[in-house]
Amino acid sequence: MKNSSHFAGWKLAARGIAVLLAGTLGIGAARCDDLVVQGSTTFTTTLAQPFAGAVEAQTGHRLEIIPNKSSLGLLALLEQKADLAMISTTLDREVEILRRSDPNLPLQRLQAFEIARTRAALVVHPDNPVRGARLPDIAKILTGEITNWKQLGGADLPIRVVAVREGGGVLASVEAALLGAGHITAPDPIRVQVGTQIVRVVAQEPAALGITQLKIVESSSAVELTTDHEIGQVLSLVSLDDPSPAATAVIKAFRRAASHGS
Repeated sequence: MKNSSHFAGWKLAARGIAVLLAGTLGIGAARCDDLVVQGSTTFTTTLAQPFAGAVEAQTGHRLEIIPNKSSLGLLALLEQKADLAMISTTLDREVEILRRSDPNLPLQRLQAFEIARTRAALVVHPDNPVRGARLPDIAKILTGEITNWKQLGGADLPIRVVAVREGGGVLASVEAALLGAGHITAPDPIRVQVGTQIVRVVAQEPAALGITQLKIVESSSAVELTTDHEIGQVLSLVSLDDPSPAATAVIKAFRRAASHGS
């Protein structure tokens, strides 16, 4: 009995020392939370992949990055399958898209936190002699008013717009900038699942005009079509209601990393 009593007392003392050390060193459950961050591939390639290590080191939280699409990240957040969503257009634009598919989603609970900005990129086939265009002409391509490259000084080929399916941040940003509340109505577009497929499709399709993210173009041999003005993109992290302390720490760390470039 005496030995048992001493052993129980030792365990309590050891537990107290462990708690004291955890408090002193800043070690606790909140410091080792795993956060699931899901959504935009543009956010992933521009910010999440380059800076995830630095963010983890600064916050003590391990990040599980799941790249797919801005809208899918928001849906995962609403289903509580993600702690933060990554989007690469304005939250208003993504909310508009999601509301059309399901008006009953609690979209008013979403809160966006801007991290950085980038721009969209347009790509053409290497054999296409058209290497520059005005944004009003790009808008006419997207609405089907301009349908052939010869109308822009190129070959007699029908233009094939290549873009992701609805819900991607790049496409949403381009549509918002050039079409307002409208959407692509060009004839016979080629739709792909993810942005990384666009460059590959354009390389095989002489008449293609691809809408993609800048980072993909910079890391490939794709030929960019220059425009008279940039099409900007807002890169944000989104929380469901107010972000948790762990999510807040991650948001702040990404902002610091993006502003310092490391």
